[in-house]
Amino acid sequence: MTAAVKVQGLVVRRGRTTVFDGLDVEIPRGRITGLLGPSGGGKTTLMRTIVGVQIVAGGTVTVLGEPAGAPALRHRVAYATQGASVYDDLTVEQNLRYAARLLGVPASDVPRVMADVDLTSQRAQLAGALSGGQRSRVSLGVAMLGAPDLLVLDEPTVGLDPVLRQSLWGIFRRLADAGAALVVSSHVMDEAMRCDDVVLIHDGRMLAHTTPRGLLETTGARDADAAFLALIDRGSAA
Repeated sequence: MTAAVKVQGLVVRRGRTTVFDGLDVEIPRGRITGLLGPSGGGKTTLMRTIVGVQIVAGGTVTVLGEPAGAPALRHRVAYATQGASVYDDLTVEQNLRYAARLLGVPASDVPRVMADVDLTSQRAQLAGALSGGQRSRVSLGVAMLGAPDLLVLDEPTVGLDPVLRQSLWGIFRRLADAGAALVVSSHVMDEAMRCDDVVLIHDGRMLAHTTPRGLLETTGARDADAAFLALIDRGSAA
């Protein structure tokens, strides 16, 4: 497996607070990497670093062979923030068509994306009139336009019903099987079991980088929640 992302010696500070102090991690191509842990642990900061919008104090971040944030990555890396990035005064379809024009993506890709995120029946609705979950799906649809080599998705399933969550994870799987690298953050630990690899972060520390099966075997836990708590206990005792 070829690494899509290489983070080496990452140092990130916010004022007097050090978020990361020498973090190393690699994200492979063709797999779904779950970035998991409680809110405030550093997940979003790491994702912002990968897409090149986070100021760093030290270390290197290489994405698809380029420095993070390089202009050459503009059409190769997609980022969906936790807060929906949509224009409320445009319809669902208008949001996607506008984003497609900015990205240079054929307009023919818009109907496919609307179908994938289950918004075809809401295509003519203003984004401002949608529910929170629907607005998040519009934002996710924007990230899925074209064929990005790396998708960085911050809490993409938050607030969604179980049926739609299952559908979106099916989409994530197809994208990974086609060769894309996906980084999917979540504070819901059971979503770790849907990933190929899991990176568990707590208070700016990487507690584990393993597979879901490896996580359970290493801790002897029955589920991801118990495994995460066991790793925190181990770290505290060290």
